[in-house]
Amino acid sequence: MTDGPRQRSSIGSAKDAAGEDASGKDSGGVALKKEIGLVSACGIIVGNIIGSGIFVSPKGVLENASSVGFALIVWIITGIITAIGALCYAELGVTIPKSGGDYSYVKDIFGGLAGFLRLWIAVLVIYPTNQAVIALTFSNYVLQPLFPTCFPPENGLRLLAAVCLLLLTWVNCSSVRWATRVQDFFTAGKLLALGLIIIMGFVQICKGDYYWLEPANAFEPFQEYDVGLIALAFLQGSFAYGGWNFLNYVTEELVDPYVNLPRAIFISIPLVTFVYVFANIAYVTAMSPQELLASNAVAVTFGEKLLGVMSWIMPISVALSTFGGVNGSLFTSSRLFFAGAREGHLPSLLAMIHVKRCTPIPALLFTCLSTLLMLCTSDMYTLINYVGFINYLFYGVTVAGQIVLRIKQPDMHRPIKISLIWPVIYLIFWAFLLIFSLYSEPVVCGIGLAIMLTGVPVYFLGVYWDNKPQCFNSFVGKMTYLGQKFCVVVYPAESKGSSSESCSAEGEEGEEMKETRSPLSKDDGDSSKTADC
Repeated sequence: MTDGPRQRSSIGSAKDAAGEDASGKDSGGVALKKEIGLVSACGIIVGNIIGSGIFVSPKGVLENASSVGFALIVWIITGIITAIGALCYAELGVTIPKSGGDYSYVKDIFGGLAGFLRLWIAVLVIYPTNQAVIALTFSNYVLQPLFPTCFPPENGLRLLAAVCLLLLTWVNCSSVRWATRVQDFFTAGKLLALGLIIIMGFVQICKGDYYWLEPANAFEPFQEYDVGLIALAFLQGSFAYGGWNFLNYVTEELVDPYVNLPRAIFISIPLVTFVYVFANIAYVTAMSPQELLASNAVAVTFGEKLLGVMSWIMPISVALSTFGGVNGSLFTSSRLFFAGAREGHLPSLLAMIHVKRCTPIPALLFTCLSTLLMLCTSDMYTLINYVGFINYLFYGVTVAGQIVLRIKQPDMHRPIKISLIWPVIYLIFWAFLLIFSLYSEPVVCGIGLAIMLTGVPVYFLGVYWDNKPQCFNSFVGKMTYLGQKFCVVVYPAESKGSSSESCSAEGEEGEEMKETRSPLSKDDGDSSKTADC
């Protein structure tokens, strides 16, 4: 079975896909520019992990963990398991050095259908849901000070979240430089919020306000312990660590990925775990479990209790953090779409970039639209469960693929080779979460699985089926042509020229668009439309 001319079926072609020869130098073919060093790589991981989860999930984790002490244990264990998963991804990332992360790994190890399902659920659920949750959190923290005695209206939350998404989509469509500057600026607000929370927590402990940290009180349950609820607590915590694998999506843009990918992971995951644990310790020095559970904006309540007239700093800082989180998610999604379209698993239009701005406008517009549809519900905790369950499903499949690859190709060159005990430990934890999540929330998990399985007929009709009717190919070709004209975009064509040519030069010279493929279909030799931009 093949999935089209652009799809690379062997793991051995990974370096070719990454635009490198055996020596690690640029081979001159199609390749993304290698501009991400170690510091920037750490910034990608930390910046994408620390979004809205630490400001929203503390409530969900505590509610399901049933006690303060066990909630802190959940945060620590979740961080350790995340580190173990990141170790497994580090080996896969340097063994299969292709952008696309777990999608590329699953596709190369288990085949086109498995990889397509990973991409399908990411496009339809994971990215839109993640962005919707963060945008709703941004709305909640902005509006909460305006409604001090009640919760903000749902319609107001959705409207402000939509405005946030539309604005950032415009920024990302306009300029990569603008998008990165927005990310840098709002990361400052993120660090301000968490740094202030942790410092105030230490001040409270020094003053003797650590009642809920004493063992006798910390493990006093306010409801009966339940295995299913504990699994949900781990899922809520895993949402806060979501984004730890995003660096693998941009492997081809890393400077010396064999060195910087594992180093960035080893630095970033322990750092985030430390920040998360101490932020939650700070929360319980100022709030009782009942107060924390009653709050719909934990960090705002924390600020009101400790900062007095300066409490306005907290909602503004958190809003800046979540606003930047939406921007980072929009930015990262374009890399996944690029990898999927390159393999023939997504319409080629979604991987095209603007001839002058070098931005993936079609992919960004599609992501924005799907996220706006997710805003039909403002219950972000249900959305978190969707994201956590589906993410963990494919995290486990990817880590299992590491073991399968060791068995199938034991002599394959692996710059990093970890002990198999680590993927086994991760898979045991993964199985625990899946089983008890299905037991506790069968409807939520079932909906997520059903959405994923809708990708099976799409794969066989769109990718596997060779001889599609000529009228279908013609229609798709015309729609792609119109999309190219409307967005002024081209598909990055494979050539022997330098991969570092600027898109602006390409646009100014009026370079003719390369042959347009029918999305989700193979090239059967028919002529396709071309367009001059």
